[in-house]
Amino acid sequence: MDQGIGTAGVDDTAADGRRVVLFDFDGVIVRHQTLELFFRERLAGLGRWRLLLALPVVPLVPLLIGSAGGNRFLGRLFLRVVTVGRREATYRRLVTAFGRTYARRPGVFCRDAVAALRRHVDDGDRVIIVTGNDGHLVGAILDEVNLTGYELAASRTRGGPFGVHFVQHNVDGMKVRALEKAGVARPWAIAYGDSLSDVPMLKAAEAARLVNPTPKTAKKAGRLLGDRLQVLHWY
Repeated sequence: MDQGIGTAGVDDTAADGRRVVLFDFDGVIVRHQTLELFFRERLAGLGRWRLLLALPVVPLVPLLIGSAGGNRFLGRLFLRVVTVGRREATYRRLVTAFGRTYARRPGVFCRDAVAALRRHVDDGDRVIIVTGNDGHLVGAILDEVNLTGYELAASRTRGGPFGVHFVQHNVDGMKVRALEKAGVARPWAIAYGDSLSDVPMLKAAEAARLVNPTPKTAKKAGRLLGDRLQVLHWY
């Protein structure tokens, strides 16, 4: 499997003059960290034995999950844990089925975000969803609700002898580098994010929008982004 900036919908041609509007996915368009939910599902029931593969790290999870670097490490670790012994095709089938089921749950989409995305599309903006999530999962979720008009810059994954792994993980500053590599030139008009890990992307935009942050996150982001930042309380 190899899905992401080169194959998940971002056009690498020259700029076409449209405003570029960027959306994070988890925590902005949907309310949950969906890849984490997929991991939890695969580690429940008969899949609990897989936790033994990560046993040395389990006591450290509460400490690691509080930082961007820790979350990045845990994402890479548990992607391998839940896919050890599985073929790429099996992983893709499972994650796609999970995404479609998730999308049918009530209340998982942030309706204000979906409305904003559709408004930008209707206005003729070039809308790109930029996410550290696996493109197969994100695509399945959005396809299930027929959300169209966007391009997708997602993390790329590939199978191997020790499970599926990220070959490009679009988190933190990698979001900016992935867009530049794809030929999406700055300045970007607007960027929507939900956490401090989105700050590099928000900094590179003319207008930064932070969606439903905690007061602590909003304060820190305000110091980093200044007057460009607008905090949005979306439902």
